[in-house]
Amino acid sequence: MSGAEPDDPELASALRPSGPPRPIDRLLAPLQSFAQHQLAGAGLLMLATVAALVLANTGLAHDYHHLLELELGIEIAGHGLHKSLHHWINDGLMGVFFFLVGLEIKRELLTGELSTLRKATLPAIAAVGGMIVPAVIYTALNHDGDAASGWGIPMATDIAFALGVLALLGERVPLGLKVFLTALAIVDDIGAVLVIAIFYTSELSLIALGLGSLCVVASVVLNLLGTRNPVPYFLIGLVAMGCFLESGVHATIAALLMAFTIPARTNIDGPDFLRKMTMLLERLRSIGVPSNTEMNTNPQQRLFESMNELIDQASAPLQRIEHALAGPVTFVVLPVFALANAGVTFGEGIGEAFTHPLVIGIVLGLFVGKTIGISLSAWLAVKLRLADLPGGVSWLEVVGVAMLGGIGFTMALFVAGLAFTDPAQIEAAKVGIFSGSFVSAALGYGLVLLASARAKRAHD
Repeated sequence: MSGAEPDDPELASALRPSGPPRPIDRLLAPLQSFAQHQLAGAGLLMLATVAALVLANTGLAHDYHHLLELELGIEIAGHGLHKSLHHWINDGLMGVFFFLVGLEIKRELLTGELSTLRKATLPAIAAVGGMIVPAVIYTALNHDGDAASGWGIPMATDIAFALGVLALLGERVPLGLKVFLTALAIVDDIGAVLVIAIFYTSELSLIALGLGSLCVVASVVLNLLGTRNPVPYFLIGLVAMGCFLESGVHATIAALLMAFTIPARTNIDGPDFLRKMTMLLERLRSIGVPSNTEMNTNPQQRLFESMNELIDQASAPLQRIEHALAGPVTFVVLPVFALANAGVTFGEGIGEAFTHPLVIGIVLGLFVGKTIGISLSAWLAVKLRLADLPGGVSWLEVVGVAMLGGIGFTMALFVAGLAFTDPAQIEAAKVGIFSGSFVSAALGYGLVLLASARAKRAHD
């Protein structure tokens, strides 16, 4: 989920303005450089987490919690929603994240690493194993009592953090390993959404659910009619999320369903695009190409607008929206979510928390469960000739990536908020998520580093 410019340095250079640098360019240059770095998202997420921990364990703790409980509402014609700021972040703002996840899943299914059965088999089987084993481990330790509902917490993988840790190794990591982890995390997201929709749904209001479903159907009809403007989809999506929220089904499910209704086709094929763009360029040459950065003439401006319209036809709305949302989700939505949800209070009983079956279940589920579930399932898929191991990837690297799959964080925190209502249980879950994710990140990084070093020595 990165809104960075193209990785091709030549292309990036060609897209830079040709005029003299503006003062604003100099001011924004450090921020742009940071945003384009592949570790930027994970780094900002970590900073937000640290900030939440500081706020929850200093004299600002009361103000921090009071702000999160501040009630905000929206009313239209006597009907409205009134939720705390914490709920608006978790139910509303995270809807944007799930919408982006839905767009990524649809793209991967149509043209990416999940577009063919052979491509999808290995990450799909590995992801399923990586969800089942953690849930089994957690349930074995928490099979009764109030903590039993937390079995979905260790099932989730945080794609931003997992890929961020893998990115620390740079070019030492085979491309096939990065692709495997990305595809695995996408399938994991699908599983997490299904778990939320089926098992973490409260009492249903069939009327509200029916209205929300009609909104999704209306969006499908818009797609079939050829509507490419994102505004109608956005407005219908807001209504759908509100209806789903009132129905008892989490609003983020509506966001993901809406993502699957976004058009994923262009309005023009490649040869036709080249022919028409060439024609427009020839006309531009005939009337005169702008020689400086002054305002264009009317004929020049009309040609540029025609070029923009042609480029719009050559881009699928799904890809345009995905690109537009990647930056805000990476640099706003996820850090704000972490700031609102990662504030664990380290009191005197923090040491005792690690003896609680809930915490132990999450830690073992994330680290042991994900490692065994992903790597064993992948090994079985290859041995049974259901899938192929990516080229240049060793089994030791697969085990290392399986450990990185134990970085739960964002999605795990989200599920914890759905699984528990008792603040003490939520705090304990956070301790388990942080601990399990940290161990998974550290040991997973070390194992992939060791495997990469071995592969390099063998190659040399």
